Amino acid sequence: MATKEISLDSKILDSNDRLARKNRERFDEHKVYVINLLSSPGSGKTSTILSLIDGLKDEFAIGVIEGDIASDVDAQTIKKTGCPAVQINTGGICHLEAKMISKAIDALDLASLDLIILENVGNLVCPVDFDLGEDIKAMILSVPEGDDKLLKYPGVFQAANLVIVNKVDTLAVFDFDMDAFDTEMSKLNPQAQVKKISATKGDGVAELVEWLRTQIRAKRAQNK
Repeated sequence: MATKEISLDSKILDSNDRLARKNRERFDEHKVYVINLLSSPGSGKTSTILSLIDGLKDEFAIGVIEGDIASDVDAQTIKKTGCPAVQINTGGICHLEAKMISKAIDALDLASLDLIILENVGNLVCPVDFDLGEDIKAMILSVPEGDDKLLKYPGVFQAANLVIVNKVDTLAVFDFDMDAFDTEMSKLNPQAQVKKISATKGDGVAELVEWLRTQIRAKRAQNK
């Protein structure tokens, strides 16, 4: 009798993709622009989100879904801005999945939102394969992590629609070769938008905010 191999990974991803399509349909119905934000721990995801909220809140209603293995520290930080935030604790899972997002958005009023930022679990490998229903994957690389992360973790840079280089104010302190980064990035993913910022100091944030403002407006204008 012939044997048949079944890939568990394929079954998991197929199930995830079905739920992601449903999430996307819900987001599209309400014309909510969704960013899936990926990075290593300590790259500045939360500070970047805070800078985006500050730059976009006067025009758009923003919600945040926080993914962490444990705690609700980041969600509490976001709530202090006045934006609704939902915490997902993955209980050891190293990434967010579409089913988690499906439950989280039940706690948000999609009809009242223009933008949702999904702060994924700090990891450069696992989250890349899981579609959550987002419009774009945005990846943050901080200067202290080094420009060689593109060589070590090419998959996340190839998957990203937007790559944010954060903490550029520390370039004089750390051994980060921006020219090497630009060259390698152009090889890995020449279509990606690349923005260089300091989320805490404000460098480059206005340009990033303006680019996102254009994307959000475009989605809000669809089928009017």
